[in-house]
Amino acid sequence: MSLMPLSTEESTRMLKRTVMIAIFAAVAVVLSIVESIIPVNLQIPGAKLGLANIMILTCLYFLRGRDALMLVILKTIITAFIFGTFSSMLFSLFGSLFSFIVMFLVMKLGRNQVSLIGVSIVGGVGHNFGQITAASIVFQSSNIYYYMPLLLITGLVTGILVGIAVKYLVPSLTKLSLFEEFQTNR
Repeated sequence: MSLMPLSTEESTRMLKRTVMIAIFAAVAVVLSIVESIIPVNLQIPGAKLGLANIMILTCLYFLRGRDALMLVILKTIITAFIFGTFSSMLFSLFGSLFSFIVMFLVMKLGRNQVSLIGVSIVGGVGHNFGQITAASIVFQSSNIYYYMPLLLITGLVTGILVGIAVKYLVPSLTKLSLFEEFQTNR
């Protein structure tokens, strides 16, 4: 099998996609840092705002699933280096991957039936479920699932908030020339 060189148009499109992923990853990392600064005084382990999901869902809207998966992995690795521990990276990776998978499936299967807010809610709940599953594996205890009802509620609330943010962000980005080309991926 021979490798054919990319045309100028294909290489430009690939470069644009790479730039968009890098921008989304940078903003997702900044949102993760902002999230760590905002005091959320819930006595529930793992309850967060999920601000990085704004960028993941936006990436899913404009680009391919594998591009959004790359964003999830980049964001998780970078924030793990910033915030430190292996266990937090493991929990974040499980949560982010599970969230990504359910958002991707909902967007693919329910393309015109589910709003961005609905996809975000599923993603928020999925993130919390993924994290609690990772914690139960690491700590070898199913007692952690007692937090699940509270985490489902927080996933619902944060999913609504993230979904509203994405709902207003997407139309703003569609006006930029960089994003015009990727409108067909919706």
